[in-house]
Amino acid sequence: MDVNAAVAAAAAIAGVLTGVIAMLAFRWSEREQKRPTRTSLHTDPVLPPGVDTVLSVLRSSAVVLDEADAVVKASSAAYALGLVRGGKLSVEPMLKMARDTRRDGEIRQVELDLPRRGTGRGEALAVSARVAPLGSRLVLLLVEDLTEARRIEAVRRDFVANVSHELKTPVGALSLLSEAVMDASDDPEAVERFAGRMQIEATRLTSLVQELIDLSRVQNDDPLEDAEPVGIDELVAEAVDRCRHQAGAKQITMAAGGPADLRVWGNRGQLAAALGNLVENAVNYSPARTRVGIAARRVTAPGGDLIEIAVTDQGIGISDKDKERIFERFYRVDPARSRATGGTGLGLAIVKHVAASHGGEVTVWSAENQGSTFTLRLPEAGATRDRAHPRPDPDEVDDVDDLDEVAPSSSHPSPSAPPRAASPNSTAYQTLSAPEVHP
Repeated sequence: MDVNAAVAAAAAIAGVLTGVIAMLAFRWSEREQKRPTRTSLHTDPVLPPGVDTVLSVLRSSAVVLDEADAVVKASSAAYALGLVRGGKLSVEPMLKMARDTRRDGEIRQVELDLPRRGTGRGEALAVSARVAPLGSRLVLLLVEDLTEARRIEAVRRDFVANVSHELKTPVGALSLLSEAVMDASDDPEAVERFAGRMQIEATRLTSLVQELIDLSRVQNDDPLEDAEPVGIDELVAEAVDRCRHQAGAKQITMAAGGPADLRVWGNRGQLAAALGNLVENAVNYSPARTRVGIAARRVTAPGGDLIEIAVTDQGIGISDKDKERIFERFYRVDPARSRATGGTGLGLAIVKHVAASHGGEVTVWSAENQGSTFTLRLPEAGATRDRAHPRPDPDEVDDVDDLDEVAPSSSHPSPSAPPRAASPNSTAYQTLSAPEVHP
């Protein structure tokens, strides 16, 4: 009997302990379920209704911070700008603004320059940051990238300043020369000399005004409204004729080559002006007794065949820092030399706009003291060419190098050689001799 009583007592104690442990485990489980987790604090439901949808359609970068400065919501643009890293706002001035706004509820806005991620050139991003309270616990940060707007504004300021300066120079010269003519009215030789200078300044002024008109026209007009098939040989011949006098005065040899059936679709006047500007620049910036080459060829591209026109000179070349800006309006690599040659700094800007409006592009390869190659790429007038000259089957082409002989590769042109001669199997505008520098 004593043994049975002891067993019963032990069983009763074990049952009581089991019940107590089960009750404690249940209470602990309920407490853990009610305790907020790190995930529950930073999920979308903490945002006021509709805020998530609004943030997703904003053009500005958006970041929502909670009372612990943790990121509750951030747009992809915010990550792209480097504003959010490791779940935290990484820009200290913006974080300080958010804390001040959370404390007093005041909306704040400031413009900042942020280091650009992924570049070693020290470039900065110009941004405008605006912080506002969002509900009782959250803070909303909106950041707008102003880099492009600032660049455009700087270009506009430079354009106005440069136009004023460029117009002032010939106008001032004409004023002084006219006074000199009046003072030298009794000296025929002096009058003739001053009158000649006046003609030069008037020509420069006329050229500047005309290029401003041309630039405005190519920026505002649609060249494809009056488009027509334009033969490359006609454009090249016109560009060569335009610069024949300047080239002859410097004993510069001008040579052109390429197939005779190449055509592009566009505005003939604008295309002639663009190619003429490239050839004129090549002549003006080349030393005496050198060569300027103009070569054209057809290249295959995924969206349709392109026509490449390469203009190569053996001139002073362009440095790497200048190559990034030479297509800007009024930017000149050598301003003193440009004034001596009558350059306005608008020629390459016109070329760039003409190429873009025709669905093409213009690129440059250059090395200092080794010359430059400007390549104008334009879509071919394929329908016109196919009707007149059906494309042969690739398997029937005997020599695939024929097209490569028309012009140097625009991607890797020779540092010192102008465009090569056209293949004997192709029809060329003009037979080219071997590249050489005249003694």
